[in-house]
Amino acid sequence: MKRLLVVLFLGLVGTVRAQDFKAYQNYDFVPGDKILFEDDFRSDTDGEFPAHWKLLDGQAVVNKMDGEPVFVLTEGNYAKVEPRLKTKAYLTDTFTVEFDTYPKAGAYNINAFFRQQDEQVARVEISSEPSTSDFGTDLTGRFPPGDEAMRNKWHHVAIAFKKGQMKVYIDQYRTLVLPETSFKPESVFFGGSADADNPLIIRNVRIALGGGMNLIDKLTKEGKFVSYGIQFDVNQSTLKPESMGAISQVVKLLKDNPAVKLEVGGHTDTTGDAARNQALSQARADAVKKALVDNGIDASRLTTKGYGATKPIDSNDTPEGRANNRRVEFTKTP
Repeated sequence: MKRLLVVLFLGLVGTVRAQDFKAYQNYDFVPGDKILFEDDFRSDTDGEFPAHWKLLDGQAVVNKMDGEPVFVLTEGNYAKVEPRLKTKAYLTDTFTVEFDTYPKAGAYNINAFFRQQDEQVARVEISSEPSTSDFGTDLTGRFPPGDEAMRNKWHHVAIAFKKGQMKVYIDQYRTLVLPETSFKPESVFFGGSADADNPLIIRNVRIALGGGMNLIDKLTKEGKFVSYGIQFDVNQSTLKPESMGAISQVVKLLKDNPAVKLEVGGHTDTTGDAARNQALSQARADAVKKALVDNGIDASRLTTKGYGATKPIDSNDTPEGRANNRRVEFTKTP
């Protein structure tokens, strides 16, 4: 019966609306350059607990929302779920966490909880007034459009942690900056107060190490760099608006170094048909070139090539390996 209540709720919500790409012109979040974990729940069975997660408290299940799989947390004063990784301590002093969330009107707020070596836990609460707790020096920020704009809509959340400083983004807004903390996160989990009528809903979870790489140094030393910040709709070449942080980073590189020319290479994992993957990777590379040209880069400085799944940099046997293989790679050309 509890599962039925969740399914009925999900059937009543409105259609997801795409964010305006132009609204992200000043977005400066760039994800880490090594993906540790990524899950869009497409490999899980509707109505079951997802395979790549642990249930810490409460209840949770994968359900469909507007035809797309989402992770629904219910039943608990702090329902808690944790990504299933091979090691207990996997975060370093520089990492990023991203996920999408749908805050239902009347529901409590989703939290990203961080655990350090002594098992102490700190949290980031995502709301129209996002806040930190138990990091030592805690702050409250603001989502500029306000609480009404926060509810009953999908939002992209991005958290960047770098050597004690933490930034929290909701959609195109940098909503909170914690300048300094002695708290040292080693792992992350998600949760909050929830019930079947007012669940917490997330999807597209990604955890990555590193961030803020120096692109010109990468080009000089290695002749190329990889961007995981450039993301697309599933099985399409449509850029997601949160790609703007990475796009802006490449635009700045090219404007600061007018002699540099780049090949934009599209890469996929091995999932699906090889011919389809090659065509998709080419279309995605072309979409990135168009975004760069639209932001002031001369088209003659850019070439594109779709490689499909022919040049993996990680295993295609694990979710995180496939996530690392799905990438846009920029290579210096003569």
